[in-house]
Amino acid sequence: MGGVGWPFRALVSAYALSSYGNYLNLIALSLFSYEVTGTAFGIGAVMALRLFSGFLAGLASGALSARATRRTVMICTDVLQGVAMAVLALCASSTPLWLLACVAVILGAGNTFFTVALRSAVPVMVGQEGRARANGLLVTARSLATVLGFASAAPVIGFGGYAIAFAVNAASFAVSAAALLVLRPRTDGEEGDPPAEAAESNAQAERDSLESAGSLPRKSRAPRLRRWTAGVPAFLLGMILLRGVDALASSSHNVALPVVAASTDPSNPAVFMARFWVAWAVGMLLAHQVLKRRRGETSWGERAFAIGTCVMSLSFVAAFTGLPAPALMVVTVSAGFADGCTEIIYTSRLQAASDRERSRLFGLSAAAETSGFALGTVAAAAALEAMPALAVVGAFHGAAVCGALVLLLCAAALRGTARPLSSTSGEEEEDKHGTRTGASSLPGT
Repeated sequence: MGGVGWPFRALVSAYALSSYGNYLNLIALSLFSYEVTGTAFGIGAVMALRLFSGFLAGLASGALSARATRRTVMICTDVLQGVAMAVLALCASSTPLWLLACVAVILGAGNTFFTVALRSAVPVMVGQEGRARANGLLVTARSLATVLGFASAAPVIGFGGYAIAFAVNAASFAVSAAALLVLRPRTDGEEGDPPAEAAESNAQAERDSLESAGSLPRKSRAPRLRRWTAGVPAFLLGMILLRGVDALASSSHNVALPVVAASTDPSNPAVFMARFWVAWAVGMLLAHQVLKRRRGETSWGERAFAIGTCVMSLSFVAAFTGLPAPALMVVTVSAGFADGCTEIIYTSRLQAASDRERSRLFGLSAAAETSGFALGTVAAAAALEAMPALAVVGAFHGAAVCGALVLLLCAAALRGTARPLSSTSGEEEEDKHGTRTGASSLPGT
């Protein structure tokens, strides 16, 4: 299945429906957890259990990909999550705490396994040249699903209760699994994938460049971390780490937004939040439309990812400065645009790795993002008890800006050391493997 044709678009539509069910369930399950446990601590415990299982699933994704095809992983996780939500819908009137905990674990791990498998499979389904466009479609689908899921949660729960919300989520998983069964996309064994030896030499060359520049210590101080990240280029690890810091920063505006909405529009805070997320989704849509029209291999890359992270963080901070409604919409659209650009660029960059390495990279990324968001949610909630929302959001997103600036400096140092090396070794590598082994830029964007 090559190119971004109708089969892939059909899969994206199924993914959008599944994502809608997830975001609908995110609100429904939080409220339901409070009803079952009776305390705010219970909500936090269920959310922590869900995030922790997602973190562990991210670390295990690489090993799982070596034992099962990505299509099998996606179908099985859809089925398991669908069954879990169907059981919860049937038991909504009287749900034991252990069942709620089991569902949280299944949802957390299942979502991570599915996301890692899907992102890793994109270059196989559409080809390396079409991956940026495909990632844009996935980002667009998830953005629309986010807004619709959040917006429809209250009417769905009000109309049919939690059972209906859980049943809708179960049905969305069934549709996603059915689409994968019917369309049978090829998700493994990409033709033309660089040999493992070439990928390993690429990683070693980049590590040697960083070591010679003094940006990377020659001996790791963390043997356990080295086991998880063995063979991964240092610069990719830096991007993954920044993505985790970005998730930590994003948790701050997610936690602070309801507080600001309640103080800004006490009579109807839901309208304020709806406008905010709709403007954000518009920005995400614009990001896909802009990126898919760009051509040239050097148009976007790691530096664009770091710069986009800075713009996104600064825009989110500006959104909490008490701007009038028109200006608030502008900066929120800007935040969504930068958010969409960074996700497409970041995902496409990781997908440039060899087929056998992609699952491990996206697993590490999922672990970093999940742990960052979990830590940020707890820390931001605690900070909001003593600090205004602007200070909390500014501090958290300030950390993301600092991380992006560090990545930019490392990129400049790496580029400076790579240029002299390219004149002596670049042609040799091109002769050996048919392509240069430097950091990949985004083809087709």
